[in-house]
Amino acid sequence: MTIQIYNTLTRKKEPFVPLEEGKVKMYVCGPTVYNYIHIGNARPAIVYDTVRRYLEYKGYDVKYVSNFTDVDDKIIKAANELGEEVSELTERFIKAYFEDITALGCKKADVHPRVTEHMNDIIEFIKVLIDKGYAYESEGDVYFRTRKFEGYGKLSHQSIDDLKVGARIEPGEKKEDPLDFALWKAAKPGEIHWSSPWGEGRPGWHIECSVMARAHLGDTIDIHAGGQDLTFPHHENEIAQSESYTGKPFARYWMHNGYINVDNEKMSKSLGNFILVHDIIKKVDPQVLRFFMLSVHYRNPINFSEELIEAARNGLERLRIAYANLQHRLNSATNLGEESESYLEKIDGLKKEFEKEMDDDFNTANAISVLFELARLANTYVNKANTDEKVLKTFIQTFDELSDVLGIKMAGEQEILDEEIEKLIEERNIARKNRDFKRADEIRDQLLKMNIILEDTRQGTRWRRGS
Repeated sequence: MTIQIYNTLTRKKEPFVPLEEGKVKMYVCGPTVYNYIHIGNARPAIVYDTVRRYLEYKGYDVKYVSNFTDVDDKIIKAANELGEEVSELTERFIKAYFEDITALGCKKADVHPRVTEHMNDIIEFIKVLIDKGYAYESEGDVYFRTRKFEGYGKLSHQSIDDLKVGARIEPGEKKEDPLDFALWKAAKPGEIHWSSPWGEGRPGWHIECSVMARAHLGDTIDIHAGGQDLTFPHHENEIAQSESYTGKPFARYWMHNGYINVDNEKMSKSLGNFILVHDIIKKVDPQVLRFFMLSVHYRNPINFSEELIEAARNGLERLRIAYANLQHRLNSATNLGEESESYLEKIDGLKKEFEKEMDDDFNTANAISVLFELARLANTYVNKANTDEKVLKTFIQTFDELSDVLGIKMAGEQEILDEEIEKLIEERNIARKNRDFKRADEIRDQLLKMNIILEDTRQGTRWRRGS
């Protein structure tokens, strides 16, 4: 089945056909690095990392670009408040960003361009827009003539007349039209700045992504993605700038993920429910946070609460226990398993069902449901008297492949029993054999305090560390 992507531009699902067969050019708007990322930033990082993983799973060669905005008003304000240079502040939070997304299971982009590394490209881009009549200089600022671009509003599905309502010129702005937006801003006293034909200044936010996307992926890209809040005006303005510059479509497919609420309220600093990834992953396993994010379709809003995080933790644990049970049964597997061919067919059927759900606009919520079906089937199989090594390995391989698409690890870190724990388990087994259940229970409780959980199965006692 061909992958279907919901395209914000057309407001419908469309078959995914990249410009170049077998290759995908993908651009995802990255963070403005003036603080640690919050869980709202984490959602697109996780979602589009998963999209990338699935495209690679399907055999595509994906070039994935995600930028850093490392100069803007918020960064300058934060640097001034902390008494730091802008470059020191942004370097610190870029490092923190990588630490956080790595913990969340996200792979680094192929390229992480920074605005400050593309200043000459930005200036040249703006020059061309001025030469073509799409932009104009005004007292050191440069603005884009929004009305000159005929397709303005096509991504957010708004007419130019609707957009005019509420548009205004801020104090200090010298625009021809309230709808025009800044491409270059004249520097204020004491601000970081660069030299340009229009004087000392720095770029506007919207121009940055247009320039970096073109620099690393060309005039037209396959997928442009980001949070729903970026649809307008950021992505709308990107389209206007880029297509005015090149005369070609900027992106073929536009993907936008839904918002995050916290306890059914919009996340905001004023409400005191602003959650930083840096803080939450000290309390919540980052793999649980990723699993939670993928448990809802990316276009739908998602509600963050302790109860839902706990449900995600329990769900992930169920999958991991099923996976661990499969590995445990390998120790006693034979080639005389019951109904081997039937189980192999069922496993293959579930793998195809997983792909079907992911092909349907990357429906990770339904794909996770398929993993639970796989776990239920595995649990049924490992409880049989005889198990086939081939079936067990096929289960394990399928878990590995499908969970990797979601960026979820089925196996925890390598767990090694020290001599003390080995002796306690051995002593408990002897106590049970001698029907000394009081001592057996005491040992179980002692191990539980050491975060070692025992599971008594027909094939013997196995253990795992608690989450």
